[in-house]
Amino acid sequence: MTEQCQAQESWGIGESRAALFPMTVSVNRASRPQLGSPVAFSGMAISSSLDAESRRVRLMEILGTEGRITISAVADSLGVSEMTLRRDLAELESLGQVRRVRGGAVAPLQPQSFAERSSRQAAAKRVIAAKAEPLIPAEGVCAFDASSTVGVLLSSLDHAADLTVVTNSVENFRAAAERPGTTPVLVGGHREQRTDSFVGPLASLMAASLHYSAFITSAAAVDAAWGSSEATAEEAAIKRVFREYAQTTILLADSSKLDSRATARALEPGRLDLMVTELDPSDPRLDPYRDVVDLR
Repeated sequence: MTEQCQAQESWGIGESRAALFPMTVSVNRASRPQLGSPVAFSGMAISSSLDAESRRVRLMEILGTEGRITISAVADSLGVSEMTLRRDLAELESLGQVRRVRGGAVAPLQPQSFAERSSRQAAAKRVIAAKAEPLIPAEGVCAFDASSTVGVLLSSLDHAADLTVVTNSVENFRAAAERPGTTPVLVGGHREQRTDSFVGPLASLMAASLHYSAFITSAAAVDAAWGSSEATAEEAAIKRVFREYAQTTILLADSSKLDSRATARALEPGRLDLMVTELDPSDPRLDPYRDVVDLR
């Protein structure tokens, strides 16, 4: 019996298996892999693991720069199937790194510091600020929330003449203080360490002591049926107070926040007068909102 036949016989490769695997293999007895050897097929397993890991690293990079992972677009760019991408997103969600939404995933809605929020969707925020800036009155009293999008707007405000800026954010207070024609007012209360904003009963009490021409706010998430929502109930509460005493409410929201909900509802759809995004108002992604709020 030849060495080749011995190999076939010892590995149990009969005629039926030979028909399925017609390729013959010559094996040197000394180099024959032993049962349970960790070497067998290890190259294939390691390669697949690295491929999956590389994809997930890339997905987190896309999320960090764009604020959203869109399955159809990213699957094409990575050269993988949408099913593979959905499995990757499911794994990332189980690790708490993403939150799956319709058509893809967004960052998990957890309280974040002002600096962390400022680093996301920077280009979109600049577009939103440029579109919203003409909507801000030159005089009177306006409320501005603690969002980083509002911070970009206040940093570019250049037409104020005698505008009182009331905010629950130290960063936005400082931004307003650097602009000509503004009088910044910071509400007191408890400073939420996770978000760098002032919240709680004292902050709400002071917020309720003034009447506002407009309340300019952002949100952690926006849904056409549910309205705007926040990562904490305290943040949502003070936004409701600002809205209660404002003539007009303007919501600034980049497209990564659309069609999603956070922990605490802040403003119902009927409490929003105008929504400004970086998108063209005719963009189909805004279709669910057309009957709910005016778009810019």
